[in-house]
Amino acid sequence: MKKLAFALVAFFVLHLYASGQNEFPNTMFYNDSVGSPKADLSVIAWLQGHWRGEAFGGITEEIWAPPLGGSMMGAFKLVSEDKVTFYELETISEENETLILRLKHFHSDLKGWEEKDKTVDFKLVKVTSDKVYFEGFTIERLNKNEINMYVVIEDDNKTAEVKFNYHRMTE
Repeated sequence: MKKLAFALVAFFVLHLYASGQNEFPNTMFYNDSVGSPKADLSVIAWLQGHWRGEAFGGITEEIWAPPLGGSMMGAFKLVSEDKVTFYELETISEENETLILRLKHFHSDLKGWEEKDKTVDFKLVKVTSDKVYFEGFTIERLNKNEINMYVVIEDDNKTAEVKFNYHRMTE
């Protein structure tokens, strides 16, 4: 199965800044001259819970723990043809009076995609009552039982904004 590569491309982001427009309607990009807004985990505590959806021809699952110790911990899984394709371990942490989203990808055997000490980092760009915009990654609350995540992904030298629609799982 083709490896899904989740990475923001620096030249692509620079191109967006140079052109002055974002061709992706649901995501925003970080601007060094503006920086990140002040925020704490209370703006995204609604994300906690067990979520399931469909993407990449399979079932996607996200599980987010409630805020504790200045961070939220999350896990992602893609299951395709009854087999795990890959996992992500995610955190949203309070740092320097703002938030940062970090993740690491793992193959189904838990061998990492990124180098040992490397993470994929998404700086906070903007917060509204129902959306939290990280760089190239937006989390949107539609209601207490449905969310969307929009992620800018590069795969096979093509860059696209991918929508993940999730519904809360009940116990």
